[in-house]
Amino acid sequence: MPVETGLGVIECCAADRRLATEHWLLSAHPSPGRARAEWQEQGLTLLPLGALFSAVRIPGRLVNAVAETADPGEVDTFLDEALRGGPVICDPHGPRYYALVPAGMPRTWRAAVDDWHTQDVDCLGRGTYLGVPRPDLVDFPERGAASYWSVPMPSPTALCPPLSVARLIAAGAHRMTEDTEMI
Repeated sequence: MPVETGLGVIECCAADRRLATEHWLLSAHPSPGRARAEWQEQGLTLLPLGALFSAVRIPGRLVNAVAETADPGEVDTFLDEALRGGPVICDPHGPRYYALVPAGMPRTWRAAVDDWHTQDVDCLGRGTYLGVPRPDLVDFPERGAASYWSVPMPSPTALCPPLSVARLIAAGAHRMTEDTEMI
């Protein structure tokens, strides 16, 4: 139920935002009902990238270098601050982090994206699918290697600012270079 917060601004409760976010994410899938069923059965569904959003895949070693920690909770907090609350999916198997960004980023940031390949960073767009966890899977898994929302999506269309993602990658690359030079 919406709650009025003053000056004509209406704020939705968390459950409403999560439901709206779920609908928005599922709208990227050609068969939203099937994607919803996969979320219910497996906790994960493959969504096509490049129409509503794209993703920047960042290796865990780069994120850990700039966050100065490998503790999942601390890394999640760091990413939330560094990417200004933009959504990030963590695949703990790698580990790899996927910052959700505007759909056009792979095209508009082409020069930077090409440079990022030396750090094993890739910008995924059209023709690529991403395993997206259910919006309520927001905690590092105690067992197994299930993907989760390192930084939950705050609301539909709320994505990571590309410049914040670029700064994170540059800082991580710089930190890794410093660490290598110290050895």
